[in-house]
Amino acid sequence: MPFAQGEVLVLPFPYTDRLAEKRRPAVVVSKPALERAHGLVWVAMITSGTARKNDVAVSDLARAGLTVASVVRPAKLATIEPHRVLRAAGKLNKSDLAETLEVIAHFL
Repeated sequence: MPFAQGEVLVLPFPYTDRLAEKRRPAVVVSKPALERAHGLVWVAMITSGTARKNDVAVSDLARAGLTVASVVRPAKLATIEPHRVLRAAGKLNKSDLAETLEVIAHFL
């Protein structure tokens, strides 16, 4: 079954500045149709680091499956293959997902 938009996953997320990956949470921003058609999922990084401009605070940590204050970083997107997902953690609430998608759309 394809991953749903807004689902929080734990996966090896690629660094942007080197050939390495870090296990971290990320939120699915693509719709299931992308996975069905191409076997790929678009995700946005989630971090507990200091918030930057355009980051979206995760307002319901328990629902998202997170244990510390975190933000979605819509500027850091990755394309992953579903078999790389280590586990599902939870789901963003509707308002956090809507804000994340709005920030991404602003830059498209």
